[in-house]
Amino acid sequence: MNEENTVAEDLKRQAAMFYNTTRREQTKDHEMTWRFWRRRRLVVALLAFFGFFNVYALRVNLSVAVVAMTEPVETKLENGTIAMIPEFDWSTQTKGLVLSSFFYGYLVTQLPGGWLAAKIGGNRVFAIGIGTTSLLTLFTPPLAHTSTALLIAVRVIEGFFEGVTYPCIHAVWARWAPGEERARLATLAFSGSYAGTVVAMPLCSLLAHYTGWPGIFYVFGILGLIWTTVWWIVVKESPEKDPRISAAELKYIQETRGTTLTDGAKHPWKAMLTSGPVWAIVVAHFSENWGFYTLLTFLPTFMKDVYKFETSATGWLSAIPYLAMAATLQGAGHLADCLLRRGLLSRTNIRKLFNCGAFLSQTVFMIAAAYSTSVVGCVVCLTIAVGLGGFAWSGFSVNHLDIAPPHASVLMGVSNTFATLPGIVSPPLAGSIVLDKTAEQWRVVFFISSAIYLFGAVVYYIFCSAELQPWVLHDQSDASFDTDGASVTTAGGYDNRATDHNSEM
Repeated sequence: MNEENTVAEDLKRQAAMFYNTTRREQTKDHEMTWRFWRRRRLVVALLAFFGFFNVYALRVNLSVAVVAMTEPVETKLENGTIAMIPEFDWSTQTKGLVLSSFFYGYLVTQLPGGWLAAKIGGNRVFAIGIGTTSLLTLFTPPLAHTSTALLIAVRVIEGFFEGVTYPCIHAVWARWAPGEERARLATLAFSGSYAGTVVAMPLCSLLAHYTGWPGIFYVFGILGLIWTTVWWIVVKESPEKDPRISAAELKYIQETRGTTLTDGAKHPWKAMLTSGPVWAIVVAHFSENWGFYTLLTFLPTFMKDVYKFETSATGWLSAIPYLAMAATLQGAGHLADCLLRRGLLSRTNIRKLFNCGAFLSQTVFMIAAAYSTSVVGCVVCLTIAVGLGGFAWSGFSVNHLDIAPPHASVLMGVSNTFATLPGIVSPPLAGSIVLDKTAEQWRVVFFISSAIYLFGAVVYYIFCSAELQPWVLHDQSDASFDTDGASVTTAGGYDNRATDHNSEM
């Protein structure tokens, strides 16, 4: 009888311990839903968001500043008379050259940036690129006053350093992003680009109005240097090197991310450059950037030419489409991962649906904007057209990680090299078309963008794949992959010393 009582007491104690443990785990899980900073991959994504915020703030500042720089202002002549003379009397072609000069440097460092990030780590390359651009931005006003040639030169150098940012962030995600979270983490980071555009355009207008156009470059240059310091201290090359990551999160990332490029491994250049899915990404990236760069560079000028808005108003109105883009990008990334997680569509069909659906819709609304007769109708159409691009980014922009995780940074370098060409070609082309600043001439600019969106949709639909490519399997023969990211054995060992007892992932 005593033995039975003892067994019963033991069972009660075990049941009580199990209940208390379960309650503690439930409480801890509830706490982790809002204590996001304990999940280090989310910290990386959030800081990457602010990194791309700075990337585009530093890039777009001149688009608004150039309106103020070339706007006629009251000037007292030597004979004492007052005349309305612009501080920089640039032709439309010169203005287009100044605005596009950034992309000449940007084009050069796409492939080297991806290669360097794969070798030494994307986190450091990302910081150096943005930090140096921020520093150079501080020197823009005195150089512009010295000569137009020096202004163009410093913009080329800024583009040279910013060119590494997009390729090297894929090197970061190749190490930090679990397979089923690629879209949401990547789009969270990329949405910083559009948030930066949203904030920078109206803020640049205010700075130009209250401090003069040089204040634009001083403010954003300082903000970029502050971000660089924080990123350099907080973000590590990989989760294995982050002392603050929990053991559970580290294990989760390692088991689901796929392999990273091992030391001494080479990129299969011939296979990559003859791959249909790779060129589908390239064409889609080019198409999206053509429309985006056209509007990013010339939307303030378009609003001034066609609807006669002053400098202080163009920034606010021009920012509205990018606010829609930033919001859409967040929802699209989560929706894409949700469809994948629930198995409602294959990974390839998700990428096609999001990318091609967005491009076809953008084609329609760009044409509608071209024929709009009111400022409200035009802004609505452009807002929808740009906003829907958020779905496209959940297609092609993470597709590199789908088809070849170890080579994702280099593939992003390849696609972004071609996607940079619109930034070089589009502004001078638009400048040569819009000679008389009429609505009819601007309509041609929108027609060209619509046609390129349609071409991108067709090519991506035909050649897109989100499956791991055979040349990756052959190249990484020492690792086993599950293309859904459910089971991956990595070649490298674990070197993390994390002792965090929390089990959050």
